[in-house]
Amino acid sequence: MIEFDPQHRIWLLSTPATAYALRLDEDGTPRHVHWGRPLTLAQAAAVPRFRNPADSSFEHPRADETELPVTGFGPSALQVRFPGGAREIEWRSDGHVVDGGHLTILLHDRHYPLAAELHYRVHEDSDVLERWTVLRHTGTGAPLELSRADSASWSVPRLRDYRLSQVTGAWSSEFRLRREPVPGGEIVLTSRRGISGHHVNPWVMIDDGGAGEEHGEVWSTALAWSGSWRVTLHRSPAERLCWTGGFGHEGVAWRLEPGESLETPVFAGLYCAGGFGGTSRAWHAHIARHVLPAGSELRPVVYNSWEATGWAVTEQGQKRLAALAAEAGAELFVMDDGWFGARDSDGAGLGDWVPNPGKFPAGLNPLIAEVHRLGMRFGIWVEPEMVNPDSDLYRAHPDWVLHQPDRRRTLLRNQLVLDFGRPEVTAWAHDWLDRLVSEHEIDFLKWDMNRAFTEAGRPGSGDPDRVWTDHVRGVYEVMDRLRADHPRLRIEACAGGGGRVDLGVLRRTDEAWTSDNTDAVDRIAIQHGYGQIYPARTMAAWVTDSPNFLTGRDLPLRFRFHVAMAGVLGLGGDLLSWSADERKEAAELVALYKEIRPVVQHGVQYRLGEPPLSGVQYVADDRVVVLAWRLPAPFGVSPLPLRLRALEPDARYRDDDTGTVHHGAVLLAHGLPLELPGTGYASALVRLTRLP
Repeated sequence: MIEFDPQHRIWLLSTPATAYALRLDEDGTPRHVHWGRPLTLAQAAAVPRFRNPADSSFEHPRADETELPVTGFGPSALQVRFPGGAREIEWRSDGHVVDGGHLTILLHDRHYPLAAELHYRVHEDSDVLERWTVLRHTGTGAPLELSRADSASWSVPRLRDYRLSQVTGAWSSEFRLRREPVPGGEIVLTSRRGISGHHVNPWVMIDDGGAGEEHGEVWSTALAWSGSWRVTLHRSPAERLCWTGGFGHEGVAWRLEPGESLETPVFAGLYCAGGFGGTSRAWHAHIARHVLPAGSELRPVVYNSWEATGWAVTEQGQKRLAALAAEAGAELFVMDDGWFGARDSDGAGLGDWVPNPGKFPAGLNPLIAEVHRLGMRFGIWVEPEMVNPDSDLYRAHPDWVLHQPDRRRTLLRNQLVLDFGRPEVTAWAHDWLDRLVSEHEIDFLKWDMNRAFTEAGRPGSGDPDRVWTDHVRGVYEVMDRLRADHPRLRIEACAGGGGRVDLGVLRRTDEAWTSDNTDAVDRIAIQHGYGQIYPARTMAAWVTDSPNFLTGRDLPLRFRFHVAMAGVLGLGGDLLSWSADERKEAAELVALYKEIRPVVQHGVQYRLGEPPLSGVQYVADDRVVVLAWRLPAPFGVSPLPLRLRALEPDARYRDDDTGTVHHGAVLLAHGLPLELPGTGYASALVRLTRLP
């Protein structure tokens, strides 16, 4: 998996279908050589260094090939101010270490007390390359000032053009896919909010403008970090593209004290020759095998009580909903906000994590016992990182929130952010969460985070900007300890919907709340963007009331279910207001989802078609599941047929519901016949079995 040629000072990292090569240059700088199709070590050593006619004395030589650029005319991945004001770095090699699929390249500055470790990790069953950096102050005396400390820099071969794919949006319109040419100069993608963010997610895909769903070369990277981040892309005058990324944003700096180290988060990369669909499937497989803590498990059907009750939470009301949820086939009942402290609105109670005695006179255990008696697991909503000023916690510890001296404390959603970089805060958080889970037989936490950082500081700290990274690491620490203490506990990541979805939080959670927008039509686009990187087994999707509370759109129950069945199905409506016929139909559809769940959650996903007729296909062994949705279209517009993927042309496939037998070659070439009556919203679920 990892080879080294000492003569040419070149390393080759090989995965099942790709290769990555870098060399140590004459001046000690590690430089990129190759990222793409497989090469041998000898072939990597023979990769030529092309001179572009646009190169000139006005450009820094090969700056866009540097593995961790420090200087040049493109973006720097590492910016250091040494005592005396020097900023340049001159690397010298201290050798390298190979441990299985893990390569560590050791460097130090020839004059100043800075050492660096460049880490590269590959897996035998994945084409994803994981990269990160460790910086260490090796001297004494003054600290080193870091104004940028990225995880890695990436370069792609010279292409005829460069196109950027990303997802962007806002609250309740997250993960909207955009593909657009990369202009000359620089593009900065970032979140300055303390979380990975609703506006843009920390991943990018690059192709030459000609890639499609199932063809073309695509290079992609994804950052495993759940706080503020930045990725900067640079298209040089010589028409080369490189990008660098990591935690933090402009204006945030760190001080590295003597003897201290700073480790950056993983910035993972993937080359795929199979288009955007192949890229997505490779990420899905990698996340399932190497990121998720319980990736092989099937996720349960959840019922969440929020839309049914809002703040009006009571023991008896929750029990009535639990009975109907069990009747519908839910396997996990989650009580949302409003169960604790003085929590009758969003203006009070956050931080006081004890059951409200007026709502739960005997505590939570009677409700939990009833939920377990009904055959469901029990989950509960928490927002550990937040506090209302109107709370006992804040009155006792006003210094625990992020704040700056002599500045007002801005309220957003009537709350402030607790500083999880303080050991006393993380100790408090772990203590009450541990007691909550232990004393109440809680199986599942819906961990929410509903507020961006403002006045992000820690008075008295020698390095106040560390709050941006310390907070995230504190959250990680509490989650990690909880999972270690309670191996059966499962966690959902939530941040006002999909505001904190990334490879870092998914390493500690089991699924993510995709969006607060549960309108099935909007969800088609949201889920399409989410699935570009993240697998269906992590994508929580609820069926809620109609008309939808957010959009007012009225949609058929079956349509709402078919959209939500594309991920981890959940129910979130007011079941008390549903008719007996609706509850009966819901129970039938939940039972059907449980039958197809192994294929949807653990199968291989293929995206089909484009609106007005689109869908997804999942394949697992000899089973195929297709979910298709048709949107209203102007008169005379005939949707293209949904041509299936990944079938054996010579095989026959039986429709499990109708008994109709289809030829694989026909389904591949002409598409799947669908019965979608009318001209409005319609959907279909088709289950196929390959015949022997």
